[in-house]
Amino acid sequence: MEVELLFFEGCPHWEFARTRLAEALAATGNAGTPVLLRRIETAASARAAGFAGSPSIRIDGIDPFDTACVGGLTCRMYDTENGVQGAPTVAQLTAAIRRLEAGAGHR
Repeated sequence: MEVELLFFEGCPHWEFARTRLAEALAATGNAGTPVLLRRIETAASARAAGFAGSPSIRIDGIDPFDTACVGGLTCRMYDTENGVQGAPTVAQLTAAIRRLEAGAGHR
C-alpha cells in the first residue's frame, strides 16, 4: 500500500491529518506502512499534481475523499460527523482504507 499526504507549508491541518492517518493505518493492521509526505510548493506544482487542497491523502494513487482539483495552494475542508474539519476523522480514514483494500474505490 502506498500512502501519500500532500500539503503546503503553513497548512494548519496537515500534521493533525498525519496523526489521524497513522491511527487509521494502525486500526486497519497497516501500522508499519510509510506515509510519503509530499509538500506542494507552487500553484503550478499544485495543478500538475492534481492537488485538491491541503491536506490531501492518496492511497495507492486514489483520493478516497475525491473532490474536484482546486489547483492552487488552498486549505481543504472535510465534512465529518462532527461538522466541517481540516482533516478526515480517524473513522473516515479507517473506512476509506478498508474500502480501498477491498477494491471498492472512492467513498
